[in-house]
Amino acid sequence: MDLRHLRYFIAIADHGSFTRAAEVLHIEQPPLSQQIKSLETELGLKLFERSRRGAVLTDAGEQLVEQARTILTLEHQFRLLATGLARGEQGRLRIGMAGAVSLLPLIPQAIRAFREKWPEIQITLEESNTPALCEALNESRVDIAIVRPPAPDPGISLHPLFDEPTLIAVPKGHPLSQRGTLRLTDVANEPFLIFDRTLGPGFYDAIISACQQAGFTPHFGQSAPQIAATVPMVAAGLGVSIVPAYLSQIHVDGATFHRIEGPSPRASISLASRTPELSGPSANFHKILLKLATSEGK
Repeated sequence: MDLRHLRYFIAIADHGSFTRAAEVLHIEQPPLSQQIKSLETELGLKLFERSRRGAVLTDAGEQLVEQARTILTLEHQFRLLATGLARGEQGRLRIGMAGAVSLLPLIPQAIRAFREKWPEIQITLEESNTPALCEALNESRVDIAIVRPPAPDPGISLHPLFDEPTLIAVPKGHPLSQRGTLRLTDVANEPFLIFDRTLGPGFYDAIISACQQAGFTPHFGQSAPQIAATVPMVAAGLGVSIVPAYLSQIHVDGATFHRIEGPSPRASISLASRTPELSGPSANFHKILLKLATSEGK
C-alpha cells in the first residue's frame, strides 16, 4: 500500500470534498479521484459516498480513517527517529571504560557535555578491563570503549585520545614518602606491585621498559587484580607501584604519590570501536572527548 494513498484519503475526509482536498494537496482533482479509486480497489471496499454535501465517508471509511492517521503518525515518527539516529541526535550510547578510567576528570565532563547537547540519547556505562571490553565491542554489547592500548583484537579500531603522566605510589611512613619527587631508581629494590599484563599490555610494557632503561628490573611483589587496586595495596604496605596520575584521586589513607624525575612511562588512553569510522552518537562523543583532551593538554 502506498502511504500517499492514505494521505489523500485523510485529506478528503478532513475537507469533505475531492475538489478542496486536491487544492490543499496541490494536485488536480481527476488524478486524486483515480488514486482513491485505486485504493478502494486494493482494499475491496468503498471509502466515500458522493453527495450534494461533498464526499462523505462510508461506514468502512469511518472505521479506517483513524487507523490511517495512526499509520501516518508512526511513519512520521519513524522518519524523525531515523533522521535523529543518522545525525547522532537520538538513540542510545553504550560506553565501556577500562578499570578506573571513570576517575579521569574529562570522562564525567564529556558525559555531561554530551547529555546537555543531546538529552534524548540514553547513555549506559560498563566498566571492565581492555580485553573484556574489546570482546563486548565485537558482541555489540557496547558501542565504544575507552581503553588502554593496544587492543588484543587486531580487528578493533583505536582512536588515540591522550597520554596520562604517571606517579610513583609509596606506602605512607616509608622513608621515600617524605620526598617530593622520586627517580625510578629510588624504588629499584622495593617490592613492586603491578597488575596482570593482560589487563593493559601497553601500559604494563611501558612500565617495565622504563624501569629497564633506568638500569633495573623490578622485584615483583603481589599481583594486583586491577590497575586501580594497586593503590590500596600500596597503602597496605605491600610495596610500591607506578600508577596513572589520575589514580592519585583515590584518597586511600596510607599512600603517597610522587612525581617522577627523569624519563617515566606514560599511560595511553584511546577510544575503541568496531569500525575505523565512527558515526552517530559515537562520533559526537568522540569529538567531545578529543576537544576536552586537547584543552587539558594545553
